[in-house]
Amino acid sequence: MSTTVSVVEQYAADVAKFNARLQQMGVADIDRYYWYHTVDLAEGLTTPGMYDYRDKLDAFQLPERMDGMTVLDIGSASGFWTFEFERRGAQVTSVDLPSLEMLDRFPGQETSTLLKTIQHMIVPHSADQLEGLVREYSAAELHHYLLDAPFRLCARLLGSRVVRRYSSIYDISPENLGRPSFDLVFLGDILVHTLRPFDALVAAAKMCRGTLIVAQEMPGNPDDAPAMIYRGGEKLGEDDICWWLPNEACFKQVLKKLGFASVEAVGNNDGMLRPAGHWFSRRIVHARRAG
Repeated sequence: MSTTVSVVEQYAADVAKFNARLQQMGVADIDRYYWYHTVDLAEGLTTPGMYDYRDKLDAFQLPERMDGMTVLDIGSASGFWTFEFERRGAQVTSVDLPSLEMLDRFPGQETSTLLKTIQHMIVPHSADQLEGLVREYSAAELHHYLLDAPFRLCARLLGSRVVRRYSSIYDISPENLGRPSFDLVFLGDILVHTLRPFDALVAAAKMCRGTLIVAQEMPGNPDDAPAMIYRGGEKLGEDDICWWLPNEACFKQVLKKLGFASVEAVGNNDGMLRPAGHWFSRRIVHARRAG
């Protein structure tokens, strides 16, 4: 408990410090933002993100330089991966939902329940009494302050030239992304929030002419039989907008069947979620087309 409290308090202090700097820079509503990712910005600024991947990059085995490569980052949130790919020289397209109304939900789950679930995932009960961390938002407000405004603020402060598109993963296509395909397609913790992960994976695979990277929780052991585990529980609304978790063997077989010549797990991304203070582990899989 003491560890959780200290993490929460440190997170709250980081938020207050960051917000004060941004208010001085003219971002009047900065205290309404939620930060999914920790992103290093200009002038020594760092966003107070829930996920900090900065010292985990080696686990993802990305090319040091990506000059000339085209990258599709699906479900960019605050944009850490988008801006990291761009920093390495890639031409990046970021795609995210146009509205939280389009987020998958179990049949019968209302938008109001969905919003409460997202809020609970962002801020743990141990942080409920910390001023400024818990807010009430409409679906449009939460989309703006969790997904869109943080990304656009980072892009502006970084001088980014990434292309921003809006679509559900099921509907991505050359027409709405502006390219026939990409050298690298990145899926981080996206399929876990889909009711139809196979359809979502197929849609992403169609846009990939090179390497597809999937990074998410994969239950069991690498040598288990291919399976997809149901994680949604039996009560409506009592889930983390997560229902299905394919295991590593399932990903390997399905991706090979989708035309990838080689599929391998390259490592794990392990860390601590802020401000909740609990540990997470994500398996990282690379699927490569022939040639």
